[in-house]
Amino acid sequence: MIAIVTDSSCDIPQEHRQGPDLTVVPALLTVGEQTLRDGVDITREAFYNLLPGLPTIPTTSAPSPAAFVEAYESALKHADHVVAVITASKLSGLFNAARLAAEEVSPARVHLIDSGQTSMGLGWGALAGLEAARRGEPVQGVIHSVRDTLGRVRVYALLNTVEYLARSGRVSLVQMGLSNLLGIKPIIELRHGIVSSLARVRTWSRAIEVLARHTRALAPLERLAVMHSNCTECAADLLGRIEAILPPGGAVTTSATTVIGTHVGPGAVGIAAVTGRAGS
Repeated sequence: MIAIVTDSSCDIPQEHRQGPDLTVVPALLTVGEQTLRDGVDITREAFYNLLPGLPTIPTTSAPSPAAFVEAYESALKHADHVVAVITASKLSGLFNAARLAAEEVSPARVHLIDSGQTSMGLGWGALAGLEAARRGEPVQGVIHSVRDTLGRVRVYALLNTVEYLARSGRVSLVQMGLSNLLGIKPIIELRHGIVSSLARVRTWSRAIEVLARHTRALAPLERLAVMHSNCTECAADLLGRIEAILPPGGAVTTSATTVIGTHVGPGAVGIAAVTGRAGS
């Protein structure tokens, strides 16, 4: 048996997290004087209700390697190998914590993959590994499935504001050409751990159509997730605009977890698509 370990920024909906062969290690969220485990000590609903009234924007951090040690050791009680699919190392300390833990537990049995992604871009990679493991693939087959999926992932997001992204310090708005853009609705792309500007639009209605157009250009799709930060109507609007290119299984809609919402702010909407294989 092969088990999958990932971290809580994966945004995998709860209904897809069932079973002992998938472990999600929570990232940490600091709100005021409290440090909370993402998805454990605070729910997404509670977080987004709190966010607008907080005097300072929360901060996020990686757990200690001990949290990953515990996850690996627990998984290896019933699995021969662990494949750990983790948030982009260029964006978070989660990967380094996962790496240190793998070296401590068993480098031969814990196989670490830097997804270069977050949110459901990461989630699709982890789920691809889980499905391969449940099909009975050997560890190299599971790793191949993860990497193949991650190679075909595209993640776009439309932000209602750049304020939260600027304060996070995780990306350079100057390099992206997004500084001092009052009233601009930026559409960004995350690929290989690098956040880049895809488009800059002045109105929300126009911006969501531009996002839809970029998404439609990715068809045919194998999988699709629509993520939002406390804006279900935004997600519904986007889905309506891309209905014609939905994959056979439809789309997954999920609220962005707290550590994602901290960086993109409320009112954002995005997609994580897995493009179809060439010739399929």
